[in-house]
Amino acid sequence: MQDIKPIRVFLKVVELSSFAAAARDLKMTPASVTRIVAKLEADLGQQLLVRTTRQVSITSAGALVAARFGSIVAEFDRVTEELMRATRPDRGRLTVNAPMSLGLRILPPLIDRFRLAYPNISLDIKLTDTLVDILEEPSDLAIRVSGPPSDKSTIWRKVCEVPRQIVASPVLFERMQMPQSPDDLEPVFCMSYSESGQPEVWQLRKNGLKRNVTAGSSVIANNGDFLTSLVRSGNGMALLPDFIARDAIAAGDVVPVLEDWIVDPLWLTLFYPPYEVLPPLVATFTDFFESYLRDVDELNFQRRE
Repeated sequence: MQDIKPIRVFLKVVELSSFAAAARDLKMTPASVTRIVAKLEADLGQQLLVRTTRQVSITSAGALVAARFGSIVAEFDRVTEELMRATRPDRGRLTVNAPMSLGLRILPPLIDRFRLAYPNISLDIKLTDTLVDILEEPSDLAIRVSGPPSDKSTIWRKVCEVPRQIVASPVLFERMQMPQSPDDLEPVFCMSYSESGQPEVWQLRKNGLKRNVTAGSSVIANNGDFLTSLVRSGNGMALLPDFIARDAIAAGDVVPVLEDWIVDPLWLTLFYPPYEVLPPLVATFTDFFESYLRDVDELNFQRRE
């Protein structure tokens, strides 16, 4: 707002201790910054800054104005942002949390297109393989690849299913036989993807038969790309989402194991804080995200029915 612009300019000069630096930061001319601060001093009837050829120092009156108005401007910006997020679908700032492997693969091109479509939406992207609690982590939405959610304290939306398969390097089968059934899977050669540090349980099914295999505990990791690197070098097998294993399979570095047995897919889910109504800005990103995935067939996601 124009009415608080002089305060913003003054606070920037105080922050940077320089009229010239404040002008550069605010994309203004030094003369404009000097004129605005002088007008503010005249309106308040107080000298706020002492200018010398070498530095800018703040007076006691200036310190009082900076302390009082600094918090007011910060609160004003916070409320403005909240109102914008609540009412504007195409303007504001959005915080998105996503898993590392998925984020590195799909978010750069997705965000590139999103920014072209919505140049007035700023994004704060946080990539982590920790399953964040969206009530504790300040995010507008979180992208998750996991089993069907059981969390009842948040809102979630299933976008699609993520197929996965057991893979191993041909190098591994120089030391052991290729498994022909789940009973042939030796835990010592089965690496676990796990958040908890506990061995992973692989649930396989075929023609009405079901088998549960507890993977080993010699290697447990919470990142699929890390496990893929170990699989490539022949350290063992891993149960990986297709979008992570695909390139290694295409290169011949790894091969599917027990292809005739089905592993239940994971879910790609969007999680939200417990909004009463989805904010327009969040809805804009959600719709774009789902539309983008429908168009990106090479990731081999199975669409939601």
